[in-house]
Amino acid sequence: MTMLLINGAFQIKGTQPDGDTVRFMPGDPREWDLVNSRGRAVKHDVLGRAALRLDAIDAPETHYGPNRVHQPLQFAHAARDELLNWLGFTNVQQGPDETVTTVVPETVPGFILASGADIHGRCIALAGRGASEGNSGVDVDVDVDMLRRTVNHHLLAAGLVFPTFYRSLLPSLRTEFTAAARQARTAGLGLWPSDTTTTGAKVTALSSITDEVVILPKLFRRLVDYLQLGNLPLACFPAYLAGVQDRFTITSSGKRCTGLHNVVEISNGQSVRMTQPPEDLVFEEA
Repeated sequence: MTMLLINGAFQIKGTQPDGDTVRFMPGDPREWDLVNSRGRAVKHDVLGRAALRLDAIDAPETHYGPNRVHQPLQFAHAARDELLNWLGFTNVQQGPDETVTTVVPETVPGFILASGADIHGRCIALAGRGASEGNSGVDVDVDVDMLRRTVNHHLLAAGLVFPTFYRSLLPSLRTEFTAAARQARTAGLGLWPSDTTTTGAKVTALSSITDEVVILPKLFRRLVDYLQLGNLPLACFPAYLAGVQDRFTITSSGKRCTGLHNVVEISNGQSVRMTQPPEDLVFEEA
């Protein structure tokens, strides 16, 4: 798969990184224009610093939405801490709102393989540490060996994040990510022994999903938005999902769907589960 290689540095002081979002600054900020030419524009400051959304993975939430709702923090923080440690940051200190106040060093060299930007202006990318072997600002063919040298693959292989795929990702890379996720699940690594996405999560209140059960972050976000509408029964959640209209394909069957209600079941009025594993779904960008 051809992606745009950009050399630069990761910077996290003053930001709130989580397990799939971190800030990056190209060596030449004008190279963001090369990403912008592919579609949506990357939002960056005057120094060229921009947020990355790490492609193909979704980490448990540390602070979602205006109310800063989180998933069980032992898993959310494990993904975030491993991301920062793998990139080369040490002695990371954070304030009560999880903003990084001090870190050693303040920047670490790295590179990204960019495929575009999302609706929030974050660059969608694979991320690597240290200097890359290629020239910055050029398209490179990304194969499985290169994929395995990214933090995206590392976090998935360690069982610290969920696979969450979008159509822009080449099928061969998606196949490798799927294999890494399944191996981690089979080995019982990271969050997988606690995951209830497909077995059924008991949801009696918002606290059920913030402090107790571990589920796919996309499903978590939809549940949070639904539960914050008021005292609505869980039985009505599929109807809400139909209205949200997430578009995706079930790869095992080839079925194209609109709305997560196609793969979500409610039982006993208190349990929600997905009928397909996360890696079997390929989403369309909003």
